[in-house]
Amino acid sequence: MAAPRTADRTSRSTRRVVLAALCLIPLAACQSSKPGPMAGGDDDAAWYIGTMPDKPFDVPLVDRSRIDPKYRRQEVAYSGPEAPGTIVVDIDKRHLALVQEGGTALQYGVGVGKAGFSWKGDARIGRKGVWPDWSPTTTMVSLNPGIERSRKGGTDNPLGARALYLYQGNRDTMFRIHGTNEPWSIGEQMSSGCVRMLNEDIVDLFERVPVGARVVVKRSSKYRA
Repeated sequence: MAAPRTADRTSRSTRRVVLAALCLIPLAACQSSKPGPMAGGDDDAAWYIGTMPDKPFDVPLVDRSRIDPKYRRQEVAYSGPEAPGTIVVDIDKRHLALVQEGGTALQYGVGVGKAGFSWKGDARIGRKGVWPDWSPTTTMVSLNPGIERSRKGGTDNPLGARALYLYQGNRDTMFRIHGTNEPWSIGEQMSSGCVRMLNEDIVDLFERVPVGARVVVKRSSKYRA
């Protein structure tokens, strides 16, 4: 009778290892944990107050009264050393700032990766996507063969309305700044290391920054190398 119990314990241990490994994988597309607002229930729908015209889909607009004021889009004073046009992500404060002329920045609330999961270093926007498709990394597929292989762009897509793809040199870091269909996650730490924004905010940022724009990250008021 001891052998079956040992096998069962081994099986449970193996499952825990696999699950832990999955949690440690940076998500190439920062997969969402639940359906998008158009596929969700009444609780999801309550977050939305209308839509903003866009192509090929309208952008769902969030009821900003549900968002903590410190995470709402706003112009703030900025005294950092970065040149105008630089994107600065403050992981601890859950803020993304687009540096402007004259000592100011446009500040947006974001959701970030859990401690130890965030991308780090000095990156650039290597490309930009409008209502981008989603797909998992090769490692994710190898650990979970049944995972969805791709999802077309749309309101239920984890990348939302826009994505900024972060590169270091010519290498895709596999991390993105992107929209989200989970507006309640703004200001939170999520399982993946990507930076998520309200869809209307990523659309705004997308229009303001070109391919090649610099992106830096800081934690505890220090830049990460």
